[in-house]
Amino acid sequence: MAAKLKAGIIGCGGIAFGKHMPSVKQIPEVSMAAFCDIVRERAEKAAKEYGGRGAKVFTDYRDLLNDKSLDVVYVLTPNREHSFMTVEALNAGKHVMCEKPMAKTAREAGEMLDAAKKNKKILTVGYQNRQAPQNLHLKKLIERGDLGEIYFAKAHAIRRRAVPTWGVFLNEEEQGGGPLIDIGTHALDLTLWLMDNYKPKTVTGSVYKKLGAHSDSGNAWGPWDPKQYTVEDSAFGFITMEDGATVILESSWALNTLEVGEAQTTLCGTKAGADTRDGLRINSDDLGRLIVTKPELSAGGAAFYSGAATDMNVLEQRVFYDAVTGGSPLTVLPEQAYVVTQILEAVYESAKTGKPVNFK
Repeated sequence: MAAKLKAGIIGCGGIAFGKHMPSVKQIPEVSMAAFCDIVRERAEKAAKEYGGRGAKVFTDYRDLLNDKSLDVVYVLTPNREHSFMTVEALNAGKHVMCEKPMAKTAREAGEMLDAAKKNKKILTVGYQNRQAPQNLHLKKLIERGDLGEIYFAKAHAIRRRAVPTWGVFLNEEEQGGGPLIDIGTHALDLTLWLMDNYKPKTVTGSVYKKLGAHSDSGNAWGPWDPKQYTVEDSAFGFITMEDGATVILESSWALNTLEVGEAQTTLCGTKAGADTRDGLRINSDDLGRLIVTKPELSAGGAAFYSGAATDMNVLEQRVFYDAVTGGSPLTVLPEQAYVVTQILEAVYESAKTGKPVNFK
């Protein structure tokens, strides 16, 4: 077996238990050796369920970072804490996987980039949807040139009524926003990655809080408290890239629509189009006829690793491990996640000022 990495988990809440820790457990070369949460009971629960023998428990993340035996750190806290915790972890000599979004602001994301470069450590961000089979397959088709020049796209992150009512999701100070920074970030990241286009020119945004004042609205996770609802319930962006391409970004937790779907994309190219609204669909023409094809992706051909599980969360961890131990390329580069944060911030800024945000 390859040498084990010792990992420290900062933040033992829903994203840790629901995504990262179960997935890291599937990577036998990684041992979760330390757990930190401001609520000690949560850290103790995580250590009991996922920690190795002698796993340590902390309530102060700085104590965890002082543990020189740790190789990598997972920052799985509210968005407000992503930047400074990641910077301190990198300065402490740890490689870092930070849960999305990279940070609340572009300035903070830039500080994370600088710390990774200065310390020569690996930094990546948890945009696991790139590892979904349909998206890996679509990426290969695009790289082969099947779609041609992609000049128009939509990034879809629309819920009809699915407002998260736990934790700090509704707290603007802790999170930086609502559905745009929570689920819109996934759809935008996926779309830009597939397009391989990270040069925005102009962003215009609209942000709405129209439904948050009404709590009894058939929410999937029960009624929310309007007094605690300090973020938007929907947000939309119109992004023009330097090469002239256009991206429309749509996000909502609560919107009166039946057109729903998360972490989905629509791409329009000069040779063909594609979308992931109903599996992967490729639309084109042939011999004067319009055609739609749907690749069969239930088995084989989609995973990066022969014989490996194809669960996107596990693949995300495998890519991180291989990058740290063997220098393999990351799927999510921090420079790419930085651009995503820049655009999200620009949507909020444009909506606030009523003016487009221009990039230099």
